[in-house]
Amino acid sequence: MLWIKTYIVYKTSFNLKIENFMQELILFINPLSFLLFVFGISLFFKTEKSRNRYLLLTSLFLSFVLYANVAFYRFFTDFLTLPVLFQTSNFADLGDSAATEIHWFDFVYYIDVIFLFLLLKFRPKAMEIKPIKKANRRAYFLVAAAMLFLNIGLAETERPQLLTRTFDREMLVKNLGTYNYHLYDIFLQSKSSAQRAMADGSELVEIDNNISANFVKPSKKMFGKAEGKNLIVISLESLQSFVINNEVYGEEVTPFLNDFIKESFYFDEFYHQTGQGKTSDSEFLLENSLYPLNRGAVFFTHSGNKFDAMAEKLGKKGYFTSTMHANNKSFWNRDIMYEALGYDYFYSATDYDITPENSVGWGMKDIPFFEQSVDLMKTMQQPFYTKMITLTNHHPFKLDDEDKLIEEYDSKSGTLNRYFTTVRYMDEAVKHFIQKLKDEGLYENSIIVMYGDHYGISENHNEAMAQYLGKEVTPFVSAQLQRVPLIIHIPGVTNKGKGKTISKVSGQIDLKPTLLHLLGVNTKNNIQFGEDMFSSDHRDFVVFRDGSFVTRNYVYTANTCYSKETEEPVDDSYCEPFKEKARTELDYSDKIIYGDLLRFYDNEDYQKIGK
Repeated sequence: MLWIKTYIVYKTSFNLKIENFMQELILFINPLSFLLFVFGISLFFKTEKSRNRYLLLTSLFLSFVLYANVAFYRFFTDFLTLPVLFQTSNFADLGDSAATEIHWFDFVYYIDVIFLFLLLKFRPKAMEIKPIKKANRRAYFLVAAAMLFLNIGLAETERPQLLTRTFDREMLVKNLGTYNYHLYDIFLQSKSSAQRAMADGSELVEIDNNISANFVKPSKKMFGKAEGKNLIVISLESLQSFVINNEVYGEEVTPFLNDFIKESFYFDEFYHQTGQGKTSDSEFLLENSLYPLNRGAVFFTHSGNKFDAMAEKLGKKGYFTSTMHANNKSFWNRDIMYEALGYDYFYSATDYDITPENSVGWGMKDIPFFEQSVDLMKTMQQPFYTKMITLTNHHPFKLDDEDKLIEEYDSKSGTLNRYFTTVRYMDEAVKHFIQKLKDEGLYENSIIVMYGDHYGISENHNEAMAQYLGKEVTPFVSAQLQRVPLIIHIPGVTNKGKGKTISKVSGQIDLKPTLLHLLGVNTKNNIQFGEDMFSSDHRDFVVFRDGSFVTRNYVYTANTCYSKETEEPVDDSYCEPFKEKARTELDYSDKIIYGDLLRFYDNEDYQKIGK
C-alpha cells in the first residue's frame, strides 16, 4: 500500500519530469527498493504484537515523511533536507505561509495507515503470519538487495554520475526515491560535518588560482564612480521581472519602478541564484559572491565560518555598516550571521514601532518600514552602507483592503491573483521611500540598489502563469521566470533621461564586485565567483544552484539545452562547453563553505603555499 501510495504521490503532488519509459519504470520501483528492507525488519520480531506495532508505526512515520515533502514542495517546489529540519527557530514565523499549504483533504496521504490500523484492530487474524525460517529470511533480503541494485543500476544507466550531482534534488528523488534520498541526505550531512575538520589551506590555493586566472577587470569608466557616497541596498521580497512594465487589466503593476528604471541602470537579464535559504541566500550571495549551499541555508549551517564579506570590507573603508529588517533578530539566524559578516548594527523588530495597525502577513508593512528606516538613517554616521529587507510581498501575499491599489488577477491560483496586489503595494512603498530620502537630504549622496531576492511564484502555479503570460510555461520559460529586477541608481550619473538598460546575463553572484568597484574598492585579490557587471569583459553566464545555467544564447535546464532565439531544444553540444564551468564554480564554492577555507586566507602557511 505504501509503495503504490508513494508512486501516486510522485505523479500527483510533485512535478517530476518523465522523459521516457525507463524513467517511468525507475520512478515506479524506487520506493520498493527501500520499503522491502525497512518492512523486512519485522521478520525478526518474535511476537506478533511487537511486529504489528512496528509495521504500523513505520507506516505512520514514512507517511509523515512523504507528506512533509509534499507540504514543503507546495511552497518551495523543492524537497526537504536535514539542514532545513534543523532550522527550528524559523518554524514559528512561517505562520500563514505554512497554513496555506495544508488542506483539510490531506488526510488521504495517511489513508493506508488508517486502513492498516483498522485492520489490526478489527481483523487481527488477517495479519497473522507464521514464523519465518532463517533460510526464507535470507532469501527475502537477497531479493530486497537485488531490487536495490536494480534500482541503482537502472538509475546510473539513465543518469550517469547520479550521486555526484547532489545539487539536483529532483534528479535524486526521481531516480532513488524519496526514502533513499533522505538516507543519502543523512550521509551527505555527516560527510559535510567532517569536511571542516579535514580541510587545509592547500585546497584554497587551487581555488584561488582558478579565480585569479578568471578575474574580470573593473570598468575604467565606472570604477570609483560613487566613491564616498552612502550605499543603500534594498532586497525586494519575491519580486520577479515579469511584472516590470506589465499590467493587470490595464493597470500598471509597478508604475513607480517603471519610471525609476528610466533614470537608473537597469539589468533586464539578471537572475536570482538562491537555494533553500531563499532571502538569506540572496543576502549571502550579495555579501560574499559565493554560491549558497544546495542543502539548507548557510545562515544556519555555517554561521561560525570566516567570511570576506562586503560589509566587513566597507567597514574597513570607513563606512558605518548595518542591515534593516523589521523582524525577529533570530529569524534565519540573522543575529549570529550578521556578526560573522561584519555588520556594525542590526536594526531589527526592537528598533521599530510595530503595531497591529501597521502590520500584515509576516510583519511590518513596507510603507511604515521605509518611513521609520529613513528616520534611523538620519542618525547614522556617513558614509554608511545599509541593507534593507522588505516583507509585504511575501507568500501568501495577503494585504488589507485599504492597501490594495490594483485589482486582483482572475485565475485558478489565489497565490498568483494576490501576488499582483502586494507587488503594487511594494512599488508604492518604494515611491514613498525615495521621496522621503529626498525630503531628508539623504538622496543626493546615496547610491540606491534594488533587486529581487528570489522567485515569488513557484512552478506549482504554471497553469495560472501560462494564462497570464499567454503562453505555455515550458522548462525554458520557467528558467526565464527566474529573472529578477536589478536597479542601480546613482544621483548625478543616472538622472532623468540618462538611464540605461543593460542586457548582460548576470546574477546575484555579481553584486559584490560590481558595487565595491563603484565605491572604489578593488576586488582583484578576493575569493569570489562574480564579475563586475559594468565591465566590458563581463561574461554572459549565470549558474543556478541546481546546476542549470543561462548564457548569452542558450539555457540549460531540466537536462535540456534550449536556444534563446527559438525557445526550442537544440543539440546538447551547444551547452556542453559551459557545463564544466558550472560544475567547477559550484564545487569550489561548496568546498570553501563546507571546509571553512577562508580561515586559511590570511594564514602564513597559506601565503607560502600560494607563492
